[in-house]
Amino acid sequence: MTFCSFKLYIWHQIENLTASGISEGKLMEVLVAGKRIGLVKRNTGIYAFTAACPHAGAPLCDGWLDALGRIVCPDHKYRFDPMNGRNASGEGYKLYTYPVETRGDDLFIGLLPTT
Repeated sequence: MTFCSFKLYIWHQIENLTASGISEGKLMEVLVAGKRIGLVKRNTGIYAFTAACPHAGAPLCDGWLDALGRIVCPDHKYRFDPMNGRNASGEGYKLYTYPVETRGDDLFIGLLPTT
């Protein structure tokens, strides 16, 4: 038996921001449907993630990207890969990431429906 696993997202356009308006390697925070979401453009991709560190809640957009393009938390220097949320510094935390779609120059973030 084969099972297909997929998620149905509700897509939200990010207001007042376009794909071309995001600077390479700069962390920025936006509010989407009441959620604080961090964004970063890295190489050719735009990645979205929970704006608070999963360890202690520090604002990740006050951090920076290291030489390998990982988000560095400003408080305890934990590192997260923005592509998949994996903790690269070994503490075992996972950063929640969101799908991003670019439609023309408009940006959309996919959020799971709340029940």
